[in-house]
Amino acid sequence: MSRSAGKLVLLAVSPRVAPGLLSWDVWELLQRADVVMAVPDHTQLPALRAAGVEVAATGVVDAVEELAGQLLATAAGGRTVVWLCAADGAPALAEAVARQLPAAAGRGEPGCEVEQVSGSSDLPGARFVELVAVMDRLRSPGGCPWDREQDHRSLAPFLVEEAYEALEAIESGDPQHLVEELGDLLGQVVFHARIGEERAVAPWSVDDVAISIIDKLVRRHPHVFAPTPGDATPSAAQVEANWERIKVAEKGRSSAADGIPLTLPSLSLAAKLLSRAEHAGVPVAVPPLDPDGAIGELLLAAVALARSRGVDAEQALREAARRYAAEVRAAEARPRAR
Repeated sequence: MSRSAGKLVLLAVSPRVAPGLLSWDVWELLQRADVVMAVPDHTQLPALRAAGVEVAATGVVDAVEELAGQLLATAAGGRTVVWLCAADGAPALAEAVARQLPAAAGRGEPGCEVEQVSGSSDLPGARFVELVAVMDRLRSPGGCPWDREQDHRSLAPFLVEEAYEALEAIESGDPQHLVEELGDLLGQVVFHARIGEERAVAPWSVDDVAISIIDKLVRRHPHVFAPTPGDATPSAAQVEANWERIKVAEKGRSSAADGIPLTLPSLSLAAKLLSRAEHAGVPVAVPPLDPDGAIGELLLAAVALARSRGVDAEQALREAARRYAAEVRAAEARPRAR
């Protein structure tokens, strides 16, 4: 009597999703399977066994070809075998299985249906959890000596540098460059949060950082998270004004100039002060744009002129500086060309 064909299911489960959070179809597949197999330390084993799914843990298999042969042999005789894949979905194993199927058919062995199934999918932001885990590994015993030596103060220059590199990526218009630089900037945030978690007194973590910005965004967007029925959707200008009003009430500031970091680049600092004074209705006149005046007042007046025209003075100067740099390079190249 010929043996019937079996079925091998390669089940991939995201390591960034809590064990046991599988789709209903996958749970039914696991319940129906004749054999469920996995490595002994697979993260899904406790959840599956708690749900009554028997899992046969394999021994240590050094070669993927050996594992593929073991799985196909187990599926022989018409059995349905589910293999819990590693975090990467085991593409090498799938290729090894595909290579061995024709050889098995040539030996007259029954065929085997092979299917790849996804048991869970990442939620948006799931990779952030992985980043936190990587940073934890770097700061923990056995991690990176350099990373373990850093503190908030030693990392401060890198935070500023990464912010400017992200700004440069925005100006470049290259999306991949921006993705990379924002990743570096995000890495700095997670790094500081990991250091905060190690404090002996009043420790804080990346979750505290996330909660802080979540609460702030919800509070300052009442038109989104707590809209009043019948109210019209506010304009962007109204939203900005309301944001500033709520911010002043939250911070308890007595001056429009409070809370502005004086470490900002000078043009940005001037623009921020002018913006705050304007929104607060503070009647402080800006010095006239007098070429013969003091340089500082002249620059302040230039920033005020830029704001009146809807121009970011910092960005305008950077663009002018880039144009000047191009002219410098062109002038330098002319003598060489001659």
